[in-house]
Amino acid sequence: MSSGVALPTLDLVAPSVAFPQPLPAADVYAVPHTGAAQLGDAASEASTQMSEAVAHGLREAGEAAVEVLGALSGALLAGRAAMLTTRVLASAAVRAAEEQRCLERQEELSAAAAEQWQAAAYAVARANARRTALLARCARDTGAPGDGGGPSRPDLPPPLDPVGRPLGEVRAELARLEEALRRAEERRTAWEVARLTAVLDGAAEGDDTWRRLVADRREAMVRRHTASRTAEAERDEAGPGEPPRPTADATAGPEAVRALGADILAALDPAAASATVELAVGAVGRAVGRAALDPARARRHLVEARKFVQDANRKARRRRADEEWAAAQLDFLTRRAPEDTEALDEAPDAVGPLRRLLAEGVPLSPGERRTVELRVSERMAHLEALYVQAQCAHALSELAERFGGPADASRPEGQDLRLDWTPDGWGPDHWLRATLVGGTLRFATMYRGGPGERGPRERALDDARCAEAQERLAEFTAVTRELGLTVDLRIEQTEGARPGLPGEHGAVVLAPMPACSGRPHVHESPPDHRPAPRYRTVGDERR
Repeated sequence: MSSGVALPTLDLVAPSVAFPQPLPAADVYAVPHTGAAQLGDAASEASTQMSEAVAHGLREAGEAAVEVLGALSGALLAGRAAMLTTRVLASAAVRAAEEQRCLERQEELSAAAAEQWQAAAYAVARANARRTALLARCARDTGAPGDGGGPSRPDLPPPLDPVGRPLGEVRAELARLEEALRRAEERRTAWEVARLTAVLDGAAEGDDTWRRLVADRREAMVRRHTASRTAEAERDEAGPGEPPRPTADATAGPEAVRALGADILAALDPAAASATVELAVGAVGRAVGRAALDPARARRHLVEARKFVQDANRKARRRRADEEWAAAQLDFLTRRAPEDTEALDEAPDAVGPLRRLLAEGVPLSPGERRTVELRVSERMAHLEALYVQAQCAHALSELAERFGGPADASRPEGQDLRLDWTPDGWGPDHWLRATLVGGTLRFATMYRGGPGERGPRERALDDARCAEAQERLAEFTAVTRELGLTVDLRIEQTEGARPGLPGEHGAVVLAPMPACSGRPHVHESPPDHRPAPRYRTVGDERR
């Protein structure tokens, strides 16, 4: 093989990938190539760096609980979570809880570490978003009319950051946060129901029978709404239920009309807008007034009330979903890279409207929503590019460790990453090169020297190395698959190596070193531009 091309595809996010380290403050393109591997301090330094970087492949399921989440992996998972539907996040929360119960029962798990971490990270993103949205709603209602002048701010644990923590610890903290959220949301719902039923009571002043009907349904309203907010209910898309339909049998007589009207109003979302609630209450009142003289018209008023309730519920659920969506986007867009790494671009044009939505309840305009989605997509593209670079370099170090020979990674101008590996027995005249540019990974078999006529012996050796290269690249694709990447290689040319020099025209960011010195860590200089392509993600349901 002389050359080939592949588009790396992200499958699962390996848990332990860290942000790449930047180069020291210097002219990164003036750093000379260091040549052959030097043992000693360089090997020790690389081993120390790698102790903080990428883990060795994916652990088996039983070892996942002690896996520590890397900062780059955590940022990627948070970004994916921000782009998923509520149902997918709820499904992940259910899976994470079941995996924890399996561990507690000392049962075997079917998921690998990456899958367990993905479920846990999505569940964390869901819980943090609900926490932020709940606190924002309580802050907006402070001083509002109702019981005690408004709901008190719930006492909740801080948002959970899984980065740098083992999975078992994250699961335990997540369980505590979710339980605190459940209690806080139940108290919030009870306050909202009390505020709602006060409006319903006021609709029939002096009517003790009506007040009794409303009071009888108060606790059921709290239970129904609380049950609809569980992860299981969201996964199964089981909403709070539809208001009952007015039928001739259900409205036979004034008392039946009154009871059915109370049932329709009891189906209101506790956070329904007061204006729509008043319309529904008015329609029920008209139905009760017509019940004795005109049962058919009373039914029509109840049908009208039912439509008002459905509309109010739909808007309340949409408003709550928008708030939790905004909280997830805001969390992702305001994340910071570790201090000793390249900073992530800020997005004030997206962050501002998101903060306003949460603080004031002002919905995003279509243009603002598109801006938010664009900024999230741009940040995801950048993080995915960094992740692919890290995992390609990791795959190279795996090959060097398994099969011997020096390897280095550099970042010449105009390239995201360049990997050079001299398989054992190839040196010093031949090596394999992989370059990553704009999401495309290109491979070539290289020989030392410049363009020019090659003699029969040189060409024969070039062809032999090209044939061996196909085996080595099959091993490369197998290693990358272990690391969560799929590299579908397409061979473009099968004969003839390409001329070049190891490390030419680029700053060496990974010193060549043999397998015994540990896996190398890739340093990167700040890029001149953000990578444009998005890496295709397998198995995730996007918004």
